Amino acid sequence: MSAQLHGNLIRKQFLVTPLNIEKLQRLAEAKGTSAAEIVRKAIDAYEPHDEDEMESPELMELVSARLKEAIAATRKANRQVAKTLKALDTGNDR
Repeated sequence: MSAQLHGNLIRKQFLVTPLNIEKLQRLAEAKGTSAAEIVRKAIDAYEPHDEDEMESPELMELVSARLKEAIAATRKANRQVAKTLKALDTGNDR
């Protein structure tokens, strides 16, 4: 996008690592656009509140709870499969 589509642009300076600069240049070249446009798009796409709504301990609790649920469901499914296989095997003995 051109600067005209963005309205009034303001010049800012930020400190970044040499690796950030290299990546930025690669992305700009690959997209055929300016490094500034890549930065603007990255800023527009960044939504920190999406991931920061939960603190790390809350997130770990949620992950732990979901993992326990998945393990319980897997065990239940495994028991059902074993029961079905046993019934099929018993039926073949006759």
